[in-house]
Amino acid sequence: MTSTARLPTAARKGLRRPLALTRAGMAAERLSRAFWPVWSLVLLTLAGLMLGVQDVLPLELAWATALLVIAGGIAGLIRGFRVMRWPSEADALDRLDRTLPGRPIAALSDDMAIGGNDPASRAIWDAHVTRMADRVRDARAVQPDLRLAARDPFALRYVALLAFAVALLFGSFLRVGSVTQITPGGGQAVAGGPSWEGWIEPPAYTGLPSLYLADLPDRAVEVPEGSQVTLRLYGELGDLTVSESVSATTDPAPAAEPQQSFPVSQSGEIEIDGPGGRAWQIAMSPDAPPAVEVTGEPERAMEGEFRQGFAASDDFGVTAGEARIALDVDRIDRRYGLSIEPDPREPLTVDLPLPISGDRAEFTGTLVETFSEHPWANLPVTITYEVTDERGQTGQSEAQETELAGQRFFDPLAQAIVEQRRDLLWSRDNARRVGDVLRAVSWQPEGLFPSDTLYLRLRVAIRRLEAGLDVTPLSAERQDEIAAELWAIAQEIEFGDLNDARERLRRAQERLSEAMENGADEAEIAELMQELREAMNDYIQQLAQEGQQGEDQQQAQGEMQEMTGDQLQEMLDEIQRLMEEGRMAEAQRLMEQLNQMLENMRVTQGQQGQGEGQQAMQDLQDTLREQQDLSDDSFQDMQEGQQGQQGQQQGQQGQGQGQQQGQSQQPGQGQQGQGAQPGEGQSLADRQQALRNELNRQRGNLPGAGTDAGNAARESLDRADDAMEGAEDALREGDTPRALDRQADAMEALREGMRNLGEAMAQEQQNGQGQSQAQGDPNGQSRDPLGRQAGETGQMGSNEQLLGQDDVRRRAEELLDEIRRRSGEQGRPEQELDYLRRLLDRF
Repeated sequence: MTSTARLPTAARKGLRRPLALTRAGMAAERLSRAFWPVWSLVLLTLAGLMLGVQDVLPLELAWATALLVIAGGIAGLIRGFRVMRWPSEADALDRLDRTLPGRPIAALSDDMAIGGNDPASRAIWDAHVTRMADRVRDARAVQPDLRLAARDPFALRYVALLAFAVALLFGSFLRVGSVTQITPGGGQAVAGGPSWEGWIEPPAYTGLPSLYLADLPDRAVEVPEGSQVTLRLYGELGDLTVSESVSATTDPAPAAEPQQSFPVSQSGEIEIDGPGGRAWQIAMSPDAPPAVEVTGEPERAMEGEFRQGFAASDDFGVTAGEARIALDVDRIDRRYGLSIEPDPREPLTVDLPLPISGDRAEFTGTLVETFSEHPWANLPVTITYEVTDERGQTGQSEAQETELAGQRFFDPLAQAIVEQRRDLLWSRDNARRVGDVLRAVSWQPEGLFPSDTLYLRLRVAIRRLEAGLDVTPLSAERQDEIAAELWAIAQEIEFGDLNDARERLRRAQERLSEAMENGADEAEIAELMQELREAMNDYIQQLAQEGQQGEDQQQAQGEMQEMTGDQLQEMLDEIQRLMEEGRMAEAQRLMEQLNQMLENMRVTQGQQGQGEGQQAMQDLQDTLREQQDLSDDSFQDMQEGQQGQQGQQQGQQGQGQGQQQGQSQQPGQGQQGQGAQPGEGQSLADRQQALRNELNRQRGNLPGAGTDAGNAARESLDRADDAMEGAEDALREGDTPRALDRQADAMEALREGMRNLGEAMAQEQQNGQGQSQAQGDPNGQSRDPLGRQAGETGQMGSNEQLLGQDDVRRRAEELLDEIRRRSGEQGRPEQELDYLRRLLDRF
């Protein structure tokens, strides 16, 4: 190995500092690698002693742990001394030399092997030595590699270091001395006489630090209720005694007990009597129970959602809360189905929403729940709010008498079904009465039910309710199942299929009109007005999407919709103002104007795309409606096949009525040539075949050929044709359930085809069709359906105000009279009469 003795004097002086630092770093490396288990064990043991582990372990376990620690320390020292090798000067020179280019230190220690007498060789060697000496001047100390990951794969050294850091924060070096208690007489030997230590630990939820009694001043100390006092007495038994009046316990520990612990339950004094003893005055700050109060009246939000604000507070934070809702039987009008005693039900309990993050000492919140399907919906109840803190203390609000807000129904049939559902859930003894009332309500279904399917579903529910009542009482499971079915039927009757924006708007208008006629309260009117506003916004957006016809026309259409939307909002504001003033008749008239305006918007929108595409769209709509009627009849036929003789007679009457309604709802079929005409002698399979033939005829006349949307429409209609064929085969085989599934697939494919067809028509209009013009007057100037001057650039709307103009209202009445007159002229085309009847359905 290389030695500094063989280096030139100048090189030895330049290497002195980096060599010493490199050698020290190597020593640190070898010490850490040899003794890391020892210092890790020392840190871990010291952390445990500082945290007082020795005070809580049983004596036997403490001794065993001490022996293990000692044995582990000895084993670690032996291992360390065996593997430890102190770095020599040569080792440091070799490491330093390896960091320099060309190993210059080794080169300076070399001698010429040959050619020492040759001047030329000697000159070359001297130049080489000079160059190496220059490199030695650049030598820097090599940093030590103290990484131990390969020797400590489980990072035990970091565990020990973390434990020691925790002990520094939460432990005390004073506790280390208590380790002598595990040896006989050790405590007395260490303490050298009587001594003590003690501390007060506040409850963890307060977040307050521990208080060491030796550090407390000689004055009253304020601590929270529930704090734990721990005292340790050292020395001969009886040298020190403890007296206290803060725990209020009736069975205190012996005064001379070496280790004592008691809670702070009241203000008082703690005294250690004896050599070095002290006394403390403890002032307990009580933990106040939480408080909660209601901050507003209950509100019924959209779709019957219950909302009520509350405010809660606690000195250290609320941990949980709930609202208990109990039926207020004394305030219920005990008539009809509510006259008998209700089935026992536990109070309804819902959790209160608490802040996810932040301080819970004082906060406000809003209870939002939907109780529409609960048996107590819209009945008098009492609501009590309750919150709990960390100590388990509770605080309650005053019981509030209110009505449990739920979904309101305005359709008379839906109201009747929901009322009978409530009576059924009120008591199972109402089962027979509920069945009789529902039979009476649905005795003559003509014009009462939106579809035969709903009527049949209600009749099936009635039969399930009445089945077996003479033999056994109604079970709770069947009660819940029938109640769920009645709720679904009432929902569909009240709201119908709300997937279409136009249908949502129509239903919102009907619900508001029914509420006005029935004298609903202001809260319900406000709720329905908000529903109408939202439905109208969706409807206007739908019109805007359907009316896109090129960039220029899109811009004009956007201006029209923005203007028309503002005007419609003005009409809504005026309607609401009239209702608030109690002028219901005027509000109803303005509502009729609004209905007419919206219908005219739809008509004008449709006029922009009339032609072959509109005719194809109308044909598909008729086909979809006929397929729906056929599906209803198939379902009815299946139900009739499962019923007795009496059920068959009732089903035949309902089927005959449904067929009459279906015929009256299928205008324009005579113009379709091969359109499906459900007659008396025609079977369901024949009707399905005729409808499929009609679809095949329509598929050959679809616009949009060659476009992506047009091809998608044709693919959708192909799927509808396959589904119809499957339904026809199933009907001929008598497999009605499979036929219903295939008919549902056909209707879904038809809807998708109509959507794709609409996109294809819009693309064709963008590619070349000109912008439609509104109807012109004799002077050549465009006017809208209400007779007003059309807006600029041919838009459908107008800049004129809709409100406060008698001529506009008079024009609306004249237009309504003209619609009635034209609808009575049977010589008009069936398609036009169908449109006029749909207009009159709004009034």
